[in-house]
Amino acid sequence: MAGIKGTGSRVEEPTLVPLLDHTSSNVDLVSKTSDQQDLDLSFRHRFLIESKKLWHIVGPAIFSRIASYSMFVITQAFAGHLGDLELAAISIATSVIVGFDFGLLLGMASALETLCGQAYGAKNYRMLGVYLQRSWIVLFLCCILLLPLYIFASPVLKLLGQPADISELSGKVSMSLIPLHFSLCFQFPLQRFLQSQLKTYVIAWVSLGALVVHSVMSWLVVYKLQLGLVGTVVTLNFSWWLIVIGLFCFSVFGGCPETWGGFSMEAFTGLWSFVKLSAASGVMLCLENWYYRILIVMTGNLENAKIAVDALSICMSINGFELMIPLGFFAGTGVRVANELGAGNGKGARFATIVAVTTSAVIGLFFWLLIMLFHNELALIFTNSEPVLDAVSKLSLLLAFTILLNSIQPVLSGVAVGSGWQSYVAYINLGCYYLIGVPMGLAMGWLFHLGVMGIWAGMIFGGTAFQTVVLAIITSRCDWEKEAQRASMHIKKWAVVH
Repeated sequence: MAGIKGTGSRVEEPTLVPLLDHTSSNVDLVSKTSDQQDLDLSFRHRFLIESKKLWHIVGPAIFSRIASYSMFVITQAFAGHLGDLELAAISIATSVIVGFDFGLLLGMASALETLCGQAYGAKNYRMLGVYLQRSWIVLFLCCILLLPLYIFASPVLKLLGQPADISELSGKVSMSLIPLHFSLCFQFPLQRFLQSQLKTYVIAWVSLGALVVHSVMSWLVVYKLQLGLVGTVVTLNFSWWLIVIGLFCFSVFGGCPETWGGFSMEAFTGLWSFVKLSAASGVMLCLENWYYRILIVMTGNLENAKIAVDALSICMSINGFELMIPLGFFAGTGVRVANELGAGNGKGARFATIVAVTTSAVIGLFFWLLIMLFHNELALIFTNSEPVLDAVSKLSLLLAFTILLNSIQPVLSGVAVGSGWQSYVAYINLGCYYLIGVPMGLAMGWLFHLGVMGIWAGMIFGGTAFQTVVLAIITSRCDWEKEAQRASMHIKKWAVVH
């Protein structure tokens, strides 16, 4: 990253004075020291102010993601008490079917982080409500197009090699999850709409309420009412729609008086341009989201893969929970950069980027050190099997470096979202992940006979690390003043009724 400039007051060079003029020399020395101290104090002050703004978004974003993730975990846990088949069915339905759906719609909704964030920074408040409604329309149509994935889940899973009994029950679960599927097209845009206005506390409180309701209802459905697997799925649907209703009521009924002006026919204009930006955002995040799923599939094709898959699944579970932190920074960075660019403050966007990357990297280093120190005890939460514990211990080095890289890469992706570079980064992700990372993982796993460690190492250092370096170079060489001007042009363009 380029060095950080001062606050605008340039530190002057000391004036040359005669050697015998001790008074003047001392005055200049004191002046220079005082200027440097002011500069240092100013930098620390700015860093603290920016950190406060960043954590105002990041904290609730992390909490809401953990709450959403926990709902699926709770559902799987209660399904596990019904039987092994039920646990396998709900796990596959949520991880494969909903997982594919989740990544695409979440990515498409992130287009609002660019548009709403920049419009809010430019104080063009009226357009935020219009963008929200356009996103609802585009994502709802996308949900309709994705319906066959839920309807024909059973044959799809059989084609992927899943046993017939699991595929059949997973298909029924997937059909029952269609209400949750449609909740995503409303929930994700609402979250980004509120994040862009820094109304993040609402998202956190609504997520907490839904998590509590979900936990209580799951217990009642399984143990008291004994409604079985269908009951647990209905509970999950209800909880996710509860989040939608909570966020919608706050946004529409007085919570956002400046940015919500009511339903408007203007939302149906300029949809094609909105589709293109949403699609680029969706592809960008999907390519990242599917990458580590491919890792598990590739590992499953190794000889004697059971221990390897168990160990890798444990590592991915640990990585999944920790990933909620950098994903929170992804959201926070996107909003902060978009707000500053929308306000025409290129230097502010650059400084927000530096603060976000630095903070997230420090947190990543902490978890890297934690895993390196306790690598032998990592898997005790999940299993007592000695072979699996040994395998996880061996993989812990790769897990530590994955977490370290993931503490930086999502933040840089957040910069891309805030700046509107989604289509550009989608090509970078495609090249780094699938043209470099996956082939390198295949080569190290099979050609060099390094097994799961080779596959994972190839995909980390060939894909994730390379992509992180490319994004870091692009970000460090960015002309932020030009980006601010470009954001101003985009705001005017998107505000025009097509």
